[in-house]
Amino acid sequence: MSEPDETFYTEERWQNWLDRVEEESLDPEDEDSARLLLNLQDDAAIAVAKVVSAHDDGRLDEEAAVEEIAGIRDVVLADVHFENEEKAMLIDGVQTSLVCVFYAAEEYVVGGPVEEATVAEYVDAAVDAEANEDVDAALGYLVQAGTRIIDGDELPMEAVEDLEYGLVSEWVNGLDSLQSAMSDPEVVEEED
Repeated sequence: MSEPDETFYTEERWQNWLDRVEEESLDPEDEDSARLLLNLQDDAAIAVAKVVSAHDDGRLDEEAAVEEIAGIRDVVLADVHFENEEKAMLIDGVQTSLVCVFYAAEEYVVGGPVEEATVAEYVDAAVDAEANEDVDAALGYLVQAGTRIIDGDELPMEAVEDLEYGLVSEWVNGLDSLQSAMSDPEVVEEED
């Protein structure tokens, strides 16, 4: 298979979002600020969903799909330097949420959806693992949940609405973006 014809994500695209975040006066309690951060997150998740879809459609082989996902991950998870510490923390939260998305997509491309449990059971297992301070296991469970979400399973809201704030809730937030991206992989328009 040759190089993919489409570009899934670019550093320039990510930088455009970061520039917008830097320009805006962000207040996490404000709906417009929250929407900007969610759009930034959803945009990266949509790029990942498009790579997975291209792989599922046979337009990208496994190696090319994994490389594309890794490329998006490298762009999105690169260190971001903002003068404003609060904005830096908000971007860090978005990056944290997307970690699970990247690993779930890679896992799906390489091994397909896991079959052992439901999305809700994986979320519960992740919560228990986090409570036992086993962060790696928590991430692993949510990556497995992510493969099921990519395969079309739903992230049940009742399984996530009572999550305490922490890594699991951040990662589940990313999986929610992934679910939206898989069901409607339309590009989030960057407003001028």
